[in-house]
Amino acid sequence: MPRRREARPLAEHYGDLVRVALMEARPAGLHTYQLMAATRLTRSQIGRGIRQVRDVVAAENLTPITWTRRDGFMFSDDPADWIEYDKRQFRQILGRLTRVITGTLDPHLARYPDDEWAQLATAQLTGVRATLAQLSK
Repeated sequence: MPRRREARPLAEHYGDLVRVALMEARPAGLHTYQLMAATRLTRSQIGRGIRQVRDVVAAENLTPITWTRRDGFMFSDDPADWIEYDKRQFRQILGRLTRVITGTLDPHLARYPDDEWAQLATAQLTGVRATLAQLSK
């Protein structure tokens, strides 16, 4: 009777396929459609694989995965690429946080200026906003 192979969680499997495809493409990167062709995964499976690579594999191998519009996803050995990618991520988070403050908390405080929770949230998030603005420069 043949031995059954132990089932691995899907995200781990997708991450392995994505990692191998990116390692084979080094130093170039791969766009999502290229990863789909190389791994025969769907777009959503590629997304799960990328998240697995970012969460586990990159930390274990000490090589972060970056993304650029021109090159797609890639493992880069250049710290300047890592910094530029980090800055873009901080700018994106800053934009989302700014919209939460201006679109939700500011109107909340305008309508209920004595609401302690809204005051606390605004004060705390204003500090985070300033930090993200500095990090994204």
